Amino acid sequence: MLLATTTIADFDSWMKVFGTTSAEKRKKYGSKGAMIFRDPNEADRVWVIFDWDQAGWQNFVSDPEVPPMLKAAGHKSKAQSLTLAAECEA
Repeated sequence: MLLATTTIADFDSWMKVFGTTSAEKRKKYGSKGAMIFRDPNEADRVWVIFDWDQAGWQNFVSDPEVPPMLKAAGHKSKAQSLTLAAECEA
């Protein structure tokens, strides 16, 4: 699992790209799916939990076709993955 965040210009426009061309590209690099959350304090921020490993993420963000795709989606900032700090049961 991988948690990432970014800021976007418009959620609906972003979702159109995220759910189509971006999804196809993520799948190519091993992503098995994503859960999307909207930030309650920042209207232009989304948080995404990916069923994906770090190597696949790195390959995706290194792909030269990805930056134009992110621009078309309306990203206002570079997507950042977060580092897992700890795990605990229950």
